[in-house]
Amino acid sequence: MIRALTGYSTRHPWKVIALWAVLGVVMSALIPTLIGRVTQHRTGDFLPRSYDSAAALRIAEEQFGVNPDATTVTVLVARSDGKALGAADHKRVEAGAAKLGRHRVIMPREDDMPRFLVPDRSQTPRIAPSMTAPDRSFELLSVQLTGNPADQGVQGVYRAFRDAARTQFSEAGMRTGFTGSLADTVDTTDAHETAAKVGGALLTALILLINVLVFRSVLAALLPLLAVAMIGFVAAGTVAGAALLTGRKLDASTPGLINVVLLGIGIDYLLFLLFRFREQLRDRPEQSAREAAEEVSGRVGTAITSAALTIVAAFATLGLATFGQFRSLGPAIAVAVLVMLLGSLTLLPALLAAAGRKMFWPSRTLRHKPGEGRAARFGTLVTRRPLTMLTASVALLAALAAGLTGIRMDYGRGGSDDATPAASTAAEISRTLPAGVSDPTSVFVTAKDGDTLTTGRLDGLSRALTRVHGVGKVAPTVLNKDHRAARIDLYPTADPQSQQARDLASGPIRAAVTQHTPAGTTTHVGGTAAIHADVTTAVDHDLKTVFPVAAALIALILLLLLRSLLAPVVLMLSVGLGFAATLGAATLLFQHALGKPGVDFTLPLVLFLFVVALGTDYNILISDRIREEMRRPGPARAAVARAVRHTTPAIATAGLVLAGSFATLATTPGNEQIAFAMTLGILLSALVLSLVLVPALAALLGRSIWWPVRPRPTKGGHPQHRTNAPAPDPRRVMMAD
Repeated sequence: MIRALTGYSTRHPWKVIALWAVLGVVMSALIPTLIGRVTQHRTGDFLPRSYDSAAALRIAEEQFGVNPDATTVTVLVARSDGKALGAADHKRVEAGAAKLGRHRVIMPREDDMPRFLVPDRSQTPRIAPSMTAPDRSFELLSVQLTGNPADQGVQGVYRAFRDAARTQFSEAGMRTGFTGSLADTVDTTDAHETAAKVGGALLTALILLINVLVFRSVLAALLPLLAVAMIGFVAAGTVAGAALLTGRKLDASTPGLINVVLLGIGIDYLLFLLFRFREQLRDRPEQSAREAAEEVSGRVGTAITSAALTIVAAFATLGLATFGQFRSLGPAIAVAVLVMLLGSLTLLPALLAAAGRKMFWPSRTLRHKPGEGRAARFGTLVTRRPLTMLTASVALLAALAAGLTGIRMDYGRGGSDDATPAASTAAEISRTLPAGVSDPTSVFVTAKDGDTLTTGRLDGLSRALTRVHGVGKVAPTVLNKDHRAARIDLYPTADPQSQQARDLASGPIRAAVTQHTPAGTTTHVGGTAAIHADVTTAVDHDLKTVFPVAAALIALILLLLLRSLLAPVVLMLSVGLGFAATLGAATLLFQHALGKPGVDFTLPLVLFLFVVALGTDYNILISDRIREEMRRPGPARAAVARAVRHTTPAIATAGLVLAGSFATLATTPGNEQIAFAMTLGILLSALVLSLVLVPALAALLGRSIWWPVRPRPTKGGHPQHRTNAPAPDPRRVMMAD
């Protein structure tokens, strides 16, 4: 199957290239619309219905008409001169709010996108008075906009509304402030806009620079970006289309993460092909470029397929997760990687066949074999002193892994920035009102058996909630239209995103609700703090389930690929140590050094899957080459040295490019921890595990690492290496092919 795909692609390269080009252009046009329709922003929607906060969300929607797609912005209105608001001021605020609520906010036009490709998010906001500060220093308005805060169209609508509100109240002699998740997202995005653009430009420059330095070719430097971008458009469109057809919803951060992953692994796979293609052209100068492309693509395609399927299998295990954000991320990444695999077996071989030897123009390195360089000397070092190199690498990884001591999970809002206007407005509100006024914790009460509720019947529950330490204020009970459901809003004194608020919602508040629930009713606690508390429980469960299943599937793939019992164990132990070292380093930096509440709650699972799955890619490449070299006559250590020599440039280059692509995530608010951990994890996997630890173990164990089926030296060597040259000196552990 693999050789059939690569063979057809190299025999009909221009047909394959044209097909991918058409698909890429079409998908790039459809992606904005598709992504906007399949993403959601409410974390609670990812929880199973059995969780208390998820049940509260359903009651809010069904009994109180809460729009599940609505996002709330809290607007602070105060006098510009700092004086207390008077009766006339309150009337001006009311009039201004009414005027704003009557006008439709038009979504600004994006100059770089055709209008018909961008969903129109224009809408009329719902505005209602919320609360006045006890000292009458400001009044709060609650504004509802419909749409995902991550949607650029919704962000544009918010910016237009914000500017209109500022102008409206400024004319009345008042100032305004805005806070809430949408305001915070927009402020943070605007603050990081330059950094994001610079990060993307630096990544592009890094890839081009590395490839130019390695291949000394303009075409070989540009092709990775163009080809992978084309496949990436198709993959992203396929993921969004599949989600739309199946009714699945994606987290707002998923598309960005997919783009980074595809860029990294796509360039990895192309680099693997380019290095082997160049090696083949040097070894077989009489062979046509098309035949060389077909032979190389078929051989490397097997390793690439195994590497890609490892990632797919790892993320497929997320289907076992209870937390919907994980459960949607898994299939999305799996589908995207499968599309990238298809592109790697078709488009990339077609490009090699179409470009031929011109791929490496103007470099003249194809005319002669390079001498023993740094890669050869490095291979000699690893195989000459394997025990020393093994001990040093294990010591480094163990030292980093020690940082796991005292690790804590942080379930707060990672994307917030304390320096944004939204954060400043929230801080101003919290100085005179409970911090939770803009994001209350809500208790929902429903009557059983068609009974009705009265506010008097719920007075006991309300009084009990006022006595809970940490609740700053309890709002009056609100009944729905048929009086069969009630809502009691609580305003905690702690930030709703903090650990203190989560502990309050899951502990004292739920305990008080359980103890004082009126007879004949059921109660549920909802709100951001309660949702995050339930997410904590779901994630803890998923970590215990997904980790072992993913490890077992990866081990099974390695077993089938390597046809050995010992080698998969060696590789799994190495990537496991790499995972522990990476997570430990992230804990040391963010929790212990920078004083963060802990590491992001998604980090262990995402890091495990990415570092183990992607890191296994490099291990597969080096292991496959070690086994190939061990089929040649000569000492096992000489075979390991040759394998290290030939794979070091490919693995080091691919690792640097993939690490660089993950590093750009740091420009996206809230992804700093993931960016650091993924970057370090890939560098450790490529430079320490694959190029030091695994080869050192192979040098120590020799051909027995492939037990019970050890590779036997082929008479005359591997077909690729059969020449009329004199037999190599076995006393030297480093030699050219």
